[in-house]
Amino acid sequence: MSKIKNLLLDLGGVVLNVDYHKMVETFKEYGVKDFDKHFTQAHQVEIIDKFEEGKCTIEEFRNGIRSLVGMNLTDEQIDNAWFSMILDLPKERIELIGLLKLKYNIYLFSNTNELHIEMLKKRYQEQFGFDIFTMLFNKAYFSNEIKMRKPHPEAFQWLIDDASIKPEETLFIEDSPQHIEGAKKVGLNTYWLTGGETIIDLYEKQVI
Repeated sequence: MSKIKNLLLDLGGVVLNVDYHKMVETFKEYGVKDFDKHFTQAHQVEIIDKFEEGKCTIEEFRNGIRSLVGMNLTDEQIDNAWFSMILDLPKERIELIGLLKLKYNIYLFSNTNELHIEMLKKRYQEQFGFDIFTMLFNKAYFSNEIKMRKPHPEAFQWLIDDASIKPEETLFIEDSPQHIEGAKKVGLNTYWLTGGETIIDLYEKQVI
């Protein structure tokens, strides 16, 4: 393996903590019994794909969710459920990424959407006092902005070309196995973060 010069990090489940089941539970409180039919870590319906690829507006997304569940949920209910999956961002992970920047070029690649990313930018600016996405990463790539999402190999290839990095010199750290498979197809080195492991553990084990 070539010497690793670049780290490519996923956002949810790697940098910050997420709980997809919490969203399913929040929808259940609003009377939607089985939202996990439409959304899990491994699979989601087309309207969510489109929203993550920046191919529909917030209004179209909310209307799509209402149509999907067959209920006239309010915008606030949909947003509350949608945000509930996002948990905390431990300060020590921010500190670790700052430390790793001394050794690597660090990039972020997140399947996200307009609602989530705008909320997170505001939340972390207030929490940490700076824009973590511009300060911590050489560049942050958001699926809704580049109009492509993981696990599609062409999305990874586009990022590699845009960042002018070599896949064999890059380690992609991700918690979703289907995204790991997509990354391997373009030659990226990969690490599947699973079983409660965190990037702190990887640092302590000298993986990174």
